[in-house]
Amino acid sequence: MTITATTKRLGFFTRLLDEGSAAERYRFATEQILQAERFGFDSAWVAQHHFHEAEGGLPAPLVFLAQVAAQTSRIRLGTGIITLPLENPIRVAEDTAVLDLLSGGRLEVGVGSGGTPSSFTAFGLDSANRGEIFGRYLKNVRDAWNGQPFEGGDTLYPAASQLSDRIWQATFSVAGGARAGEAGDGLMLSRTQPRSKDAPHASLADLQHPIIDAYLEKLPPGREPRILGSRTLFVADDREEALRFAEKGLRRIADHFQEKGHVLPGNSLPDLIAAFDTHVGTPEDVIASLTADTTLSRVTDVVFQVHSVDPPHPYILRSIELIANEVAPAFGWRKPSEKLERRVALLR
Repeated sequence: MTITATTKRLGFFTRLLDEGSAAERYRFATEQILQAERFGFDSAWVAQHHFHEAEGGLPAPLVFLAQVAAQTSRIRLGTGIITLPLENPIRVAEDTAVLDLLSGGRLEVGVGSGGTPSSFTAFGLDSANRGEIFGRYLKNVRDAWNGQPFEGGDTLYPAASQLSDRIWQATFSVAGGARAGEAGDGLMLSRTQPRSKDAPHASLADLQHPIIDAYLEKLPPGREPRILGSRTLFVADDREEALRFAEKGLRRIADHFQEKGHVLPGNSLPDLIAAFDTHVGTPEDVIASLTADTTLSRVTDVVFQVHSVDPPHPYILRSIELIANEVAPAFGWRKPSEKLERRVALLR
């Protein structure tokens, strides 16, 4: 199935990895989302990471998005993701219901099972059980939103049945894609995935097309697909400057990614860019590399993040501007004002 360009939505994903204190990181991330709204992005997403400053350091994404909601008016706000096994599912249902109400119905709820074993240990849980816990807790959240009574007869307040249509499941696997499709939820695809030792040069599309196939096969009849493709993208006015930031960031995380199963085809900068599925350079450079990613023709939402390049904050703001003004339009995306003007013209 191919999603037409006019149906695609454009998103920005901030990982809160700027250099500085926690307060500065949260301020920078807020400014980046405000910039994304200013330039017409359809959505903004944040990840949840417990304890680990080097992985993002945002344990409370719903609290963070609440203050962002108060400073924005249009852009949709998403979690990418809430690590559901480490939460109380009833509190997740309550907090998301309140945030969706306060934001004017702009919340998108991305959830996943998590992957950092030490975080599970700190919460008194065994990460080996995360899949089973995730399935049970997701059902609890969904039931609460839909008004199912809890033990004792109480029901969720405020009501939030609308959120059942805004769940996104993150996965690396074909089985996970099938699970999200069967539930009628959105599918969240990662910006990169480990390659096997047998296929170190496999493209990201080689890994993700089968996940999309499984998702679409299991999607209930009449249910519109929601497929989010997250991609690492850093756009700059100068190619050499962009590559300098890319080399610094990618070399910093190379050992960590290898520990998680990534097989690196080599140690040169082009090798690292390819291994970590990074799109970097001038607008012309990234348009060319994105065009080669055949997965993107099948997604409904393209969500860009600068991680793992991680340039300084002003460069991220400029990258957001260049994406909106030069990169995304090359793939048929239009700013909200331009979409409205086009609809009016068609009606004349």
